[in-house]
Amino acid sequence: MALKGIKVIEMAGLAPAPFCGMILSDFGADVIRIDKANAPPLDRQGRGKRSIALNLKSPEGIAIVHRLCAKADVLIEPFRPGVMEKLGLGPSTLLSQNPRLIYARLTGFGQSGPYSHMAGHDINYVALTGLLSLLGRHGSNPIPPQNLLADFAGGGLLCAMGIAMALFERERSNMGQIIDASMVEGAAYVGSWIFKSQDMPVWSGVRGKSWFDGGLHCYETYKTKDGKYMTVGALEPQFYQELVNQLANAGFENIPEQFPDDPEVAKKQMADIFLQKTQTEWQAIFDQTDACVAPVLGLGEAPLHRHNAFRGSFIRNTKGQCDPAPAPRLSRTPALALGNIEEPSIGENTREVLVEMGYKTDEIKQLIQDKVVHQVNSSAKL
Repeated sequence: MALKGIKVIEMAGLAPAPFCGMILSDFGADVIRIDKANAPPLDRQGRGKRSIALNLKSPEGIAIVHRLCAKADVLIEPFRPGVMEKLGLGPSTLLSQNPRLIYARLTGFGQSGPYSHMAGHDINYVALTGLLSLLGRHGSNPIPPQNLLADFAGGGLLCAMGIAMALFERERSNMGQIIDASMVEGAAYVGSWIFKSQDMPVWSGVRGKSWFDGGLHCYETYKTKDGKYMTVGALEPQFYQELVNQLANAGFENIPEQFPDDPEVAKKQMADIFLQKTQTEWQAIFDQTDACVAPVLGLGEAPLHRHNAFRGSFIRNTKGQCDPAPAPRLSRTPALALGNIEEPSIGENTREVLVEMGYKTDEIKQLIQDKVVHQVNSSAKL
């Protein structure tokens, strides 16, 4: 596995930081999540990680974090600027003890600037990039894309990429460094092509009237006879011609031209066509063709689709649910995310981790008794 032998300390958080840690875990890193004792189990991205539960309000708990980071390769922290410094865990302190440490700081607004200490969520971060102004139907308010763009694409994913690059550079310099991962900047970076393509004809300057946001009938979603949906993405002339051919072969007429005088009339014509058959019937018509037509699948349907099933694009977890498999696929050192790996309970691996750190049995018992650490299963073997 690509990251085998890399030790990661992840300060428990929500959404982006756990996703970053899960990526590193999937590709072989040993990820130890530092949880607060008796905290609600909100992380759903703990696959392959271990959990140690500490009281970070005690000097002894902070000392354990110092010992962990002294032997670690990476630290991921999701707090507002200054929080780690107040705990005595700031980068200047930890890097002085371990100069090879990669100290990744994942926040919404970054470590500096007028907004750096403000609370925020994905919708706020995407708003500051300019990208949210483009998302939504014509005449509607801007519509946030769930919390995918800032939290996960611009946040957790790009932070993991930054960590990988810092680890690569460390092989030459033998030095760690600080990563300032801002979700605003990460989301904007993901949208680089949109910024750079504004002089192209694909953009109309009006939300919902451009090529990729519902402005064209050949790049749109359509409701089917059974209340489901199909996607059409036949932008290139050869693909649109294939779309026309398949519709004609299925007995449909009144098929609009690719670039009609009135796009709204064309969308109405296409909508009427797709209402004539079920989603399954449309798949039978368009599968294995270059018409760029595919079904809109629900979360429960996607793992069962024959293409995804063939590639093993989803794995079944211990709860019987399907999770996306790690991506991308490496030919020689692939990720290994087994469905039978349970996500750790908070404090599940406290004893195990402390033993690895060199703590003796009596010391661990005393730490538990003093409520410096929490072990969810007090009968765990040492």
